[in-house]
Amino acid sequence: MRKKQKKSEMIDENTLIINSVSKTYEIKELFKTRYKKAIENISFDVKKGEILGILGLNGAGKTTIIKIICGITKPDCGSIEIMGRGIRYGDIDYKKKIGYLPEFPYFYPYLTGLETLKFYAGLSLSSFDMNKIDKILFLVGLEKYKNDKVKNYSKGMMQRLAIATTLIHNPDFLIYDEPTSGLDPLSIRDIRNILLSLKNESKTILLASHSISEVEKICDRVMILREGKINKIIKKNEWIGDNLEEIFIKYAL
Repeated sequence: MRKKQKKSEMIDENTLIINSVSKTYEIKELFKTRYKKAIENISFDVKKGEILGILGLNGAGKTTIIKIICGITKPDCGSIEIMGRGIRYGDIDYKKKIGYLPEFPYFYPYLTGLETLKFYAGLSLSSFDMNKIDKILFLVGLEKYKNDKVKNYSKGMMQRLAIATTLIHNPDFLIYDEPTSGLDPLSIRDIRNILLSLKNESKTILLASHSISEVEKICDRVMILREGKINKIIKKNEWIGDNLEEIFIKYAL
């Protein structure tokens, strides 16, 4: 007989639990209103300390899922639990436990990297700690450029700075939407190593990406979306020795 799992053990095991979440967008046109179902009856979990990748074609629902988790978009139905706490749209307190990187981050160009992190520390209501900021700058490889203005940063440096802003309040759960989009191979490698180092610090990461090769290298599990529904969730040992691209094509098309 299977022993009943204690609630505290369930909290330790799962950072995120999503149950039967759906979202339909209302699109107003000139003479009519139409409705587009973005995600339908989505249920999955993210385990503590793992990297879960989300793969899907454009419009599959990756960004909608992320925005719902972050409280940016209100779901039509379903429940979301983060670190053992049920959350609702408009809830603010739980966001202190999340670090979010959007697909297209934007920074004030005339601030320096250091000033940007101070600004985000203020937004997150974190006390300013120069030692902590220096540690984050070192982690993302920007310690030598912290006094340079953001307008002079390369695309890769901007992504490093974006990751740094997600860490300023020391969250346990990180949500990254296309963190390597548009980067050169060396920058992609550096971002990959940063994500793996965060995993080694027991951070939980939800990663949406179009880069199958990157997802293949760093993720513990991969969720494949098709037209707003989960078509397959696979573990790393299911694609080792196989081709994740072929698996993706099979379930995404």
